[in-house]
Amino acid sequence: MARGKHGVFVCIEGIDASGKTTQARLLVKSLRRGGFDVVYTTEPSRGEVGRFIRRYVLQRKKRVPIVVEALLFAVDRDEHVENVIKPALEKGKIVVCDRYVYSSLAYQGAAGLDQTWIGQINRLALTPDLSLLIDVPPEVVLKRMKRKRSVMETLRNQRRVRDIYMGMVKQGRLVRVDGTQTVEQVASNVLTLVLRKIEVRTEVKGCADASESTVSAV
Repeated sequence: MARGKHGVFVCIEGIDASGKTTQARLLVKSLRRGGFDVVYTTEPSRGEVGRFIRRYVLQRKKRVPIVVEALLFAVDRDEHVENVIKPALEKGKIVVCDRYVYSSLAYQGAAGLDQTWIGQINRLALTPDLSLLIDVPPEVVLKRMKRKRSVMETLRNQRRVRDIYMGMVKQGRLVRVDGTQTVEQVASNVLTLVLRKIEVRTEVKGCADASESTVSAV
Protein backbone atom coordinates (compact mmCIF):
# COMPACT_ATOMS: atom_id res chain seq x y z
CA MET A 1 0.00 0.00 0.00
CA ALA A 2 1.20 3.52 -0.77
CA ARG A 3 1.69 6.21 1.86
CA GLY A 4 0.79 9.88 2.00
CA LYS A 5 3.73 12.32 1.93
CA HIS A 6 2.74 14.42 4.94
CA GLY A 7 0.40 14.52 7.89
CA VAL A 8 -0.51 11.66 10.21
CA PHE A 9 -3.16 9.10 9.32
CA VAL A 10 -4.93 7.32 12.21
CA CYS A 11 -7.76 4.84 11.91
CA ILE A 12 -10.00 3.49 14.66
CA GLU A 13 -11.43 -0.02 14.31
CA GLY A 14 -13.73 -2.24 16.34
CA ILE A 15 -16.78 -4.45 16.16
CA ASP A 16 -20.15 -2.70 16.13
CA ALA A 17 -21.05 -0.78 19.31
CA SER A 18 -17.50 -1.14 20.63
CA GLY A 19 -17.31 2.61 21.22
CA LYS A 20 -14.96 3.29 18.31
CA THR A 21 -17.00 6.21 16.94
CA THR A 22 -17.19 7.82 20.37
CA GLN A 23 -13.44 7.38 20.77
CA ALA A 24 -12.68 8.72 17.29
CA ARG A 25 -14.70 11.87 17.97
CA LEU A 26 -13.19 12.35 21.43
CA LEU A 27 -9.73 11.97 19.90
CA VAL A 28 -10.50 14.63 17.29
CA LYS A 29 -11.81 16.96 20.00
CA SER A 30 -8.72 16.47 22.19
CA LEU A 31 -6.31 16.98 19.29
CA ARG A 32 -8.05 20.14 18.15
CA ARG A 33 -7.97 21.43 21.69
CA GLY A 34 -4.23 20.81 21.58
CA GLY A 35 -3.86 22.98 18.51
CA PHE A 36 -3.68 20.28 15.84
CA ASP A 37 -5.40 20.60 12.46
CA VAL A 38 -7.57 17.48 12.34
CA VAL A 39 -9.95 15.97 9.80
CA TYR A 40 -12.55 13.48 11.02
CA THR A 41 -13.88 11.06 8.46
CA THR A 42 -15.58 7.69 8.35
CA GLU A 43 -16.28 4.61 6.24
CA PRO A 44 -18.59 4.06 4.52
CA SER A 45 -17.72 7.58 3.37
CA ARG A 46 -20.04 10.49 2.74
CA GLY A 47 -19.48 10.14 -0.99
CA GLU A 48 -21.99 8.74 -3.46
CA VAL A 49 -20.88 5.12 -3.09
CA GLY A 50 -20.69 5.43 0.68
CA ARG A 51 -24.22 6.79 0.87
CA PHE A 52 -25.40 3.93 -1.36
CA ILE A 53 -23.77 1.39 0.97
CA ARG A 54 -25.41 2.89 4.06
CA ARG A 55 -28.86 2.92 2.48
CA TYR A 56 -28.96 -0.19 0.31
CA VAL A 57 -26.37 -2.55 1.83
CA LEU A 58 -26.13 -2.12 5.59
CA GLN A 59 -29.83 -1.74 6.29
CA ARG A 60 -31.10 -4.69 4.26
CA LYS A 61 -32.83 -7.60 5.98
CA LYS A 62 -30.77 -9.99 3.89
CA ARG A 63 -27.10 -9.45 3.15
CA VAL A 64 -26.07 -8.77 -0.45
CA PRO A 65 -23.58 -11.24 -2.01
CA ILE A 66 -20.32 -10.86 -0.08
CA VAL A 67 -18.24 -10.30 -3.20
CA VAL A 68 -20.51 -7.41 -4.18
CA GLU A 69 -20.28 -6.03 -0.65
CA ALA A 70 -16.48 -6.18 -0.68
CA LEU A 71 -16.24 -4.54 -4.10
CA LEU A 72 -18.57 -1.71 -3.09
CA PHE A 73 -16.51 -0.98 0.01
CA ALA A 74 -13.29 -1.07 -2.04
CA VAL A 75 -14.69 1.40 -4.60
CA ASP A 76 -15.91 3.69 -1.83
CA ARG A 77 -12.50 3.49 -0.14
CA ASP A 78 -10.65 4.42 -3.31
CA GLU A 79 -12.87 7.47 -3.76
CA HIS A 80 -12.52 8.31 -0.08
CA VAL A 81 -8.71 8.15 -0.19
CA GLU A 82 -8.44 10.27 -3.34
CA ASN A 83 -11.01 12.91 -2.40
CA VAL A 84 -10.63 13.21 1.38
CA ILE A 85 -7.73 11.40 3.03
CA LYS A 86 -4.85 12.02 0.64
CA PRO A 87 -5.55 15.76 0.13
CA ALA A 88 -5.72 16.30 3.90
CA LEU A 89 -2.46 14.42 4.51
CA GLU A 90 -0.70 16.37 1.77
CA LYS A 91 -1.67 19.56 3.61
CA GLY A 92 -0.02 18.21 6.76
CA LYS A 93 -3.26 17.53 8.62
CA ILE A 94 -4.04 14.70 11.01
CA VAL A 95 -6.72 12.40 9.60
CA VAL A 96 -8.80 10.32 12.01
CA CYS A 97 -10.82 7.70 10.17
CA ASP A 98 -13.67 5.78 11.82
CA ARG A 99 -13.25 2.35 10.10
CA TYR A 100 -10.94 1.63 7.19
CA VAL A 101 -9.58 -1.29 5.15
CA TYR A 102 -9.26 -3.49 8.25
CA SER A 103 -13.05 -3.48 8.52
CA SER A 104 -13.28 -5.04 5.06
CA LEU A 105 -10.71 -7.68 5.99
CA ALA A 106 -12.60 -8.45 9.19
CA TYR A 107 -16.25 -8.28 8.08
CA GLN A 108 -16.04 -9.70 4.57
CA GLY A 109 -13.33 -12.08 5.76
CA ALA A 110 -15.64 -13.33 8.50
CA ALA A 111 -18.23 -14.01 5.81
CA GLY A 112 -15.83 -16.32 4.00
CA LEU A 113 -13.97 -14.18 1.48
CA ASP A 114 -10.25 -14.77 1.00
CA GLN A 115 -8.33 -12.03 2.79
CA THR A 116 -5.61 -12.00 0.14
CA TRP A 117 -8.24 -11.15 -2.48
CA ILE A 118 -9.72 -8.47 -0.22
CA GLY A 119 -6.24 -7.01 0.12
CA GLN A 120 -5.75 -7.03 -3.64
CA ILE A 121 -8.92 -5.07 -4.40
CA ASN A 122 -7.85 -2.57 -1.72
CA ARG A 123 -4.22 -2.33 -2.86
CA LEU A 124 -4.49 1.40 -3.59
CA ALA A 125 -5.52 2.20 -0.02
CA LEU A 126 -3.01 4.28 1.95
CA THR A 127 -1.38 2.58 4.93
CA PRO A 128 -2.29 4.38 8.18
CA ASP A 129 0.49 5.58 10.46
CA LEU A 130 -1.43 4.12 13.39
CA SER A 131 -4.37 1.71 13.44
CA LEU A 132 -6.15 1.14 16.74
CA LEU A 133 -8.62 -1.60 17.70
CA ILE A 134 -11.11 -0.69 20.42
CA ASP A 135 -11.57 -4.22 21.73
CA VAL A 136 -14.79 -5.22 23.50
CA PRO A 137 -16.23 -8.78 23.75
CA PRO A 138 -19.14 -9.35 21.30
CA GLU A 139 -21.45 -10.43 24.12
CA VAL A 140 -20.97 -7.03 25.76
CA VAL A 141 -21.54 -4.91 22.68
CA LEU A 142 -24.73 -6.69 21.65
CA LYS A 143 -26.21 -5.82 25.04
CA ARG A 144 -25.36 -2.17 24.38
CA MET A 145 -27.30 -2.00 21.14
CA LYS A 146 -30.56 -0.14 21.57
CA ARG A 147 -30.89 0.79 17.91
CA LYS A 148 -31.91 -1.44 15.01
CA ARG A 149 -29.08 -3.80 14.13
CA SER A 150 -27.55 -3.99 10.66
CA VAL A 151 -27.27 -7.23 8.70
CA MET A 152 -23.75 -7.75 10.09
CA GLU A 153 -24.61 -7.40 13.76
CA THR A 154 -25.26 -10.96 14.94
CA LEU A 155 -23.37 -12.55 17.82
CA ARG A 156 -21.94 -15.29 15.61
CA ASN A 157 -20.71 -12.82 13.02
CA GLN A 158 -19.28 -10.41 15.59
CA ARG A 159 -17.29 -13.24 17.18
CA ARG A 160 -15.77 -14.12 13.81
CA VAL A 161 -15.02 -10.48 13.10
CA ARG A 162 -13.29 -10.05 16.45
CA ASP A 163 -11.20 -13.17 15.85
CA ILE A 164 -9.89 -11.70 12.60
CA TYR A 165 -9.22 -8.35 14.25
CA MET A 166 -7.25 -10.09 17.01
CA GLY A 167 -5.27 -11.93 14.34
CA MET A 168 -4.27 -8.55 12.90
CA VAL A 169 -3.26 -7.41 16.39
CA LYS A 170 -0.92 -10.40 16.64
CA GLN A 171 0.50 -9.52 13.22
CA GLY A 172 1.24 -6.00 14.41
CA ARG A 173 -1.18 -4.40 11.95
CA LEU A 174 -3.49 -3.13 14.70
CA VAL A 175 -2.78 -1.90 18.22
CA ARG A 176 -5.29 -3.20 20.76
CA VAL A 177 -6.91 -0.80 23.22
CA ASP A 178 -9.02 -2.28 26.03
CA GLY A 179 -12.51 -0.97 25.31
CA THR A 180 -14.07 -2.37 28.50
CA GLN A 181 -12.67 0.47 30.61
CA THR A 182 -14.54 3.73 31.19
CA VAL A 183 -14.97 6.05 28.21
CA GLU A 184 -12.54 8.47 29.82
CA GLN A 185 -9.87 5.82 30.41
CA VAL A 186 -10.13 4.51 26.86
CA ALA A 187 -9.95 8.06 25.48
CA SER A 188 -6.83 8.77 27.54
CA ASN A 189 -5.13 5.61 26.28
CA VAL A 190 -6.04 6.39 22.67
CA LEU A 191 -4.78 9.97 22.93
CA THR A 192 -1.48 8.82 24.46
CA LEU A 193 -0.86 6.38 21.60
CA VAL A 194 -1.70 8.96 18.95
CA LEU A 195 0.42 11.74 20.48
CA ARG A 196 3.32 9.32 20.68
CA LYS A 197 2.93 8.52 16.98
CA ILE A 198 2.66 12.21 16.06
CA GLU A 199 5.87 12.90 17.99
CA VAL A 200 7.72 10.09 16.23
CA ARG A 201 6.50 11.21 12.79
CA THR A 202 7.51 14.80 13.55
CA GLU A 203 10.99 13.71 14.58
CA VAL A 204 11.40 11.63 11.42
CA LYS A 205 10.19 14.48 9.22
CA GLY A 206 12.56 16.86 11.01
CA CYS A 207 15.51 14.56 10.34
CA ALA A 208 14.50 14.24 6.69
CA ASP A 209 14.20 18.02 6.30
CA ALA A 210 17.61 18.50 7.91
CA SER A 211 19.12 15.92 5.58
CA GLU A 212 17.64 17.64 2.52
CA SER A 213 18.98 20.99 3.72
CA THR A 214 22.46 19.51 4.09
CA VAL A 215 22.36 18.01 0.61
CA SER A 216 21.16 21.28 -0.87
CA ALA A 217 23.92 23.20 0.87
CA VAL A 218 26.54 20.90 -0.62
